[in-house]
Amino acid sequence: MALLSHTAELVGNESLEKWEFVGSGGFGRVYKARHKNWGFDVAIKLLHGGVGTLMSKDKALSAEAELMNKASCEFVLRVYGVYEGNFMQSGIVMEFMSRGSVQTLIQDLCGRPPWPLTFRLAHQVALGMNFLHSRNLIHHDLKPSNVLLNDDLNAKLADFGLSRVSTSALNSNEKKSGEVGGSYKYMPPEAFEASYEPVRAFDRYSYGILLWSIVTGKEPYPSADNHLVALSIPRGQRPSLEDINQGEAEGLKDLLELMKMCWDENPVKRPCFKECLEVTETLFSKHWGEIHVAVHHVLTTLSNTSNRHSSVPLHCFPQTTEQSKARATVNGVRVINNEKASAQQDNSTTTVSDRDKGERPCQ
Repeated sequence: MALLSHTAELVGNESLEKWEFVGSGGFGRVYKARHKNWGFDVAIKLLHGGVGTLMSKDKALSAEAELMNKASCEFVLRVYGVYEGNFMQSGIVMEFMSRGSVQTLIQDLCGRPPWPLTFRLAHQVALGMNFLHSRNLIHHDLKPSNVLLNDDLNAKLADFGLSRVSTSALNSNEKKSGEVGGSYKYMPPEAFEASYEPVRAFDRYSYGILLWSIVTGKEPYPSADNHLVALSIPRGQRPSLEDINQGEAEGLKDLLELMKMCWDENPVKRPCFKECLEVTETLFSKHWGEIHVAVHHVLTTLSNTSNRHSSVPLHCFPQTTEQSKARATVNGVRVINNEKASAQQDNSTTTVSDRDKGERPCQ
């Protein structure tokens, strides 16, 4: 294992107990566990796929843990270190967020959150993204499932960087897994070009689509697969605004204008997150006095619904890679066959220079 600084600790099975399976996605399986010495729960994300060599995987995870730790703040998920378990398994030890994600929130509510919470989520995501960009980091996979929620439904960004680590840990003959049509729907039109190199404008576009998902409580292009999305977005296709009543909430019209600016076809015209914050802070301030009532209403609603996202206790350590593959369909993981598009998605949390190509001089 590559040496870690004091900010990224090595965590083994001897330090963890009360394992529970939480969920599975494109990058790996997530478990909740209690750290014996720290006395609180943490999230362990184990990456999909085998490894070329143990050292190469450890180096990738150690480097990424350091990078993610550098990016930790109030609105970005905290990283505690690297997990090293049995069967050559490694992963990232992170802060555990008890209320799932914006995606699960929308699913549980069967629609958008109350307007005060909608405006707060928009603002907190912009705060997190502004911080990442100020550290010369690109998220590269901003979407509802990567915006996690704590007990009070405050948002933190997650899963930046795990795409790159997952790819570096895969054997050359293995395919990367992910949700069909998932991240594609949040990718800007220029990202589908073979020569594309990610810059901050990528995240700004994703933020615009994310805002639409929060405001409507819907998934963009719900019936489209990767191939159709890859064809439609460069041709100007965007989520529909027809069913949104701009007068339904104070400031909604301004939020929709910001949304459209963020998903502009021209990357240079997309506002940087510092500019987005000027809008979201003003809009959230209009609803700040109602946020506690809105959060209480949502938490009450969630407590009265069936627990569709409850954890399943595991009375053993995480499974081996081979065992995980046997459960792939149970965990809802599907293989993306579009190799070109997969390669474009494998660079999340890219470190960028102060002068991105075609970027606004905002950060």
